[in-house]
Amino acid sequence: MLADWPYEPGQINVRLIESADGDPKLQMRIDLGILQMEVSGRPDGTRPRGSESLLDFFEDVLNGIIPRGDGEGEGSEGSGDATLSSEDCRLLREEALQYYHRYVALLVLGDYEGVARDTTRNLRLLDVCRDHAEEDEDRVVLEQFRPYVLMMRARALASQAVAAGESKSAVFVIDEGLDTIRDVYDAAGEAEAFEESSEAALLRGMKAELMKSLPASQTAELRDRLQLAIEQENYELAAILRDELKTLR
Repeated sequence: MLADWPYEPGQINVRLIESADGDPKLQMRIDLGILQMEVSGRPDGTRPRGSESLLDFFEDVLNGIIPRGDGEGEGSEGSGDATLSSEDCRLLREEALQYYHRYVALLVLGDYEGVARDTTRNLRLLDVCRDHAEEDEDRVVLEQFRPYVLMMRARALASQAVAAGESKSAVFVIDEGLDTIRDVYDAAGEAEAFEESSEAALLRGMKAELMKSLPASQTAELRDRLQLAIEQENYELAAILRDELKTLR
């Protein structure tokens, strides 16, 4: 199998196959072999503690839907239902990595719906660890990845809009993604780092390409919005609109 599918350094090599029972499987070629994942559900195909994923299980526990004692053998026991132990968080981080591998693979295959699904799901996991971890380290360790996950989600949603012929909606999605990522950097006290971030650069580049496909009437609309923003002394919005006009020109 490895000889028939050589590893290519610097490339993300993925493919869809059909298993013996007729179900689709997602495969990624890495230097040491092949990763195989389920297309939906948890990537490794398991149902930890009877739930679709550990995240689903812990969300139900934290929301008081099921007792924590269900499904022994994974994670630590004895923690309060409103908190996650360090072991719980470690298991959740390992699970998040599985979904990361899958949404990167799905992006290569152009399955933007799947990318949006898995990135949205991993953002939920980041929120759960941030809000419920017992240890401070477990609350913050995943936050460094939030801008990247937000960027990938915005990229997938914008690509879906483009595929549907809605370039204007795609631009809106990108702007929304940029604003959300900016908020993350601002909250961390790193406002200047946002401007130099790879996440912002990628989304801005995608937006610049999309702006070229917008009709000429878009320029007139932007001018009107810019004038209104100046009259209302909304200078932050005015600066954004001015940048968009420059891009159009």
